[in-house]
Amino acid sequence: MQPLHSIRMVLTLILASMLFVLPVVAEEPQLGDDGLYHTSWFLDSFLELKDDVEETVAQGKRLAIFWELKGCPYCKETHFTNLTRDDIREFMQANFEVIQLNVLGSRIVVDVDGEEMTEKELKIKYGIRYTPTIQFLDTDVENMAKLKPKKREVARLQGYLKPDDFLAMLRYVQSGSYETMSFLKYMKAQRSR
Repeated sequence: MQPLHSIRMVLTLILASMLFVLPVVAEEPQLGDDGLYHTSWFLDSFLELKDDVEETVAQGKRLAIFWELKGCPYCKETHFTNLTRDDIREFMQANFEVIQLNVLGSRIVVDVDGEEMTEKELKIKYGIRYTPTIQFLDTDVENMAKLKPKKREVARLQGYLKPDDFLAMLRYVQSGSYETMSFLKYMKAQRSR
């Protein structure tokens, strides 16, 4: 009788432990050798943007480029405050792939039009002036390559937004609301609900 009782107890403990699902704790961003904070779930890209857009669209997502600068306090704040908040992280991971670029970086990037340049040169091409800046790229890569650089994005987030507004921007882009209204109108409409 003793061994059967022990087996039941062990099985009960196993089943009980399976019922407890610990919440997933967001991993803290890590400071890299380049002086930027890195978030583990960002896309590890070969920096060929056409391929990245196509692969992202095939997953039902949109590509976002997160521009940063070493020592930027608002870049750090975005990583540690916004991107570690569960609802933001989960929404971003479900709807976007994010590539991290350095506004002063020297890595070679192949733009959607096939032009090769450094991160720093790409920043100039796209008129990136502030950090953090997040560009949300269009999903039609063939058409995008024909457009002027700033017309290749559907929305741009410049500077730091507090978490709730940051999430609103993500929802604005994901819902396609940028097609019919500005982000400010979208925010006003959301607040009046």
